[in-house]
Amino acid sequence: MTEARRGRSPRSVHRPRTGRRPGSSDTRARILGSAREAFGERGYDGATIRTIAADAEVDPALVYHYFGSKQQLFVAAMEFPADLSAAIPRLAAGPPERLGERLVDYVLELWEGPAMRPLLLGLLRSASSDPVAAAMMRRYLAEGPVLALATASNRPNASLRATLAGSQLVGLALARHVVGVEPLASASRDVLARAIGPTVQRYLTGDLDEAESSGRSVDPGR
Repeated sequence: MTEARRGRSPRSVHRPRTGRRPGSSDTRARILGSAREAFGERGYDGATIRTIAADAEVDPALVYHYFGSKQQLFVAAMEFPADLSAAIPRLAAGPPERLGERLVDYVLELWEGPAMRPLLLGLLRSASSDPVAAAMMRRYLAEGPVLALATASNRPNASLRATLAGSQLVGLALARHVVGVEPLASASRDVLARAIGPTVQRYLTGDLDEAESSGRSVDPGR
C-alpha cells in the first residue's frame, strides 16, 4: 500500500534528526559563553575543547572552525566586553586623596558583574600556567585605567606605581574570589574599599621611597 493510500504524505515518515543542534548564527556566541564559564571554573589547563563544545551543544570541530585553536579561543573569550578606559573620568572625579578607595570599589564592582566575573576568573586562574594568559594579565596590570590614573597623578615612576597598585588588586581578587578567604570573601565593597584604598592611594600618589622623594627615578629591578 502506498503512503498516500495510508493517508500519510511521504514527508511524514521522516523523523527529525536527534543529537546536537546544527550550526546557526548564534553558534559562535554559545561557544564563547561556554568557554568563559569553563575557563572561569577550571582555568586554561583544566578546560577542554570537548567539554566546551558539549556545553555549547556543538561538535568540537565547530570550535576549531570558528577559533582555530584552544589558545585563540581563550583570547577571544577573555576579551573585555567594555572599554575600561571609559571609567577613568569617573575614577578621577572626586577628592584626590580618595582615588585609591574609588579604584578598589570600581574593581570590586567589576567582579560582581555577571558578564565580567567568569572572564576575570578565567584570566586569574589561567595566568599562572598559560603564557598567553600571563601576558594578558601583565598587560592589564601595566596598562589601562590604573596606568592612566598613575600618570595623571604627575608623580614619577607611573609604570611602577601602576603595577604596584595592580598587584594589590590582583591579590585582593585572588583571596576573595578564588581562594575564598574569610571574612575577606564576604566583606562588603565599602568595608574593603575603605580598608585597602589607602594602600592603593600610596602606590598611586605617595612617596615610594627616599630616592623618589629626592626626585630620582626608581629602578624597578633593584
